[in-house]
Amino acid sequence: MARFQPGTRTLDYFSPTTLDDAFDRLSARNVDIVAGGTDFYPARPQGPLKSDLLDVTRIAGLSGITQGTDGWRIGAATRWSEIFRTDLPSSFAGLQAAAREVGSLQIQNAGTVAGNLCNASPAADGVPPLLTLDAQVEIGSARGTRTIDLSDFITGVRKTDLLDDELVTAILLPEPPAHAQGAFEKLGSRRYLVISITMTAAVVGLDDEGRIDHARVAVGACSPVAQRLTGLESDLIGKTLDQIEVTEAHLTPLSPIDDVRGSGEYRLDAVAEQCLRAIIQAGGENG
Repeated sequence: MARFQPGTRTLDYFSPTTLDDAFDRLSARNVDIVAGGTDFYPARPQGPLKSDLLDVTRIAGLSGITQGTDGWRIGAATRWSEIFRTDLPSSFAGLQAAAREVGSLQIQNAGTVAGNLCNASPAADGVPPLLTLDAQVEIGSARGTRTIDLSDFITGVRKTDLLDDELVTAILLPEPPAHAQGAFEKLGSRRYLVISITMTAAVVGLDDEGRIDHARVAVGACSPVAQRLTGLESDLIGKTLDQIEVTEAHLTPLSPIDDVRGSGEYRLDAVAEQCLRAIIQAGGENG
């Protein structure tokens, strides 16, 4: 434990090595959880810190990617660079592509998967590809462990389902279809180091006749929370890649805003094209 004093109040910095110690700190006092810390200062209001800090990156078992009988487990403190360097199934290609888009290499080496989710930005690069992989979030506390769908975990802009005494321990992914492929498309004002204007992830599988039999499509930066386009997914089933189309009706769940990066109308036009590109890219690789 380290101590620092911004202003008049001495604050504590905890860096436990076990989950039990972390849960004890969460239960006993007001703390802010940090992992890579890449978003901690940019996202917080100006002024001195008011809470102690709990660094979870040294907790045993909270990092790494493993495969089990029920699917895949990504530890909450796993770095983005580890994701794109790991040999993963082809369905994870979209997630790995997104991992290469999370800021600079320095950010990718420090930023964590769970941190990206808990930051709950509408433009978080990791959320759409994780949604296409049917991700669940494992949450722990001194009271026990619970699991929640990622689609229910992020509840709004900068808002999650986490309680004050809880922390994310892992991302859980079911075993994807062996024949499916993933893809990720991101639109920004430049190639790297940019907040997304729109982004789309897709996981697509084709049967022996070249018809889509598995489809997941998710869009970020076009609504308060990234979300899957389930209507589009349903309409893709049974079609060949040259038969697919993305209509205005497919995009009705989205509610893009006007801001300095682009208008809502522009975002809808862009994301329709992104969906087509991501679906064709994912489907084309296994066709």
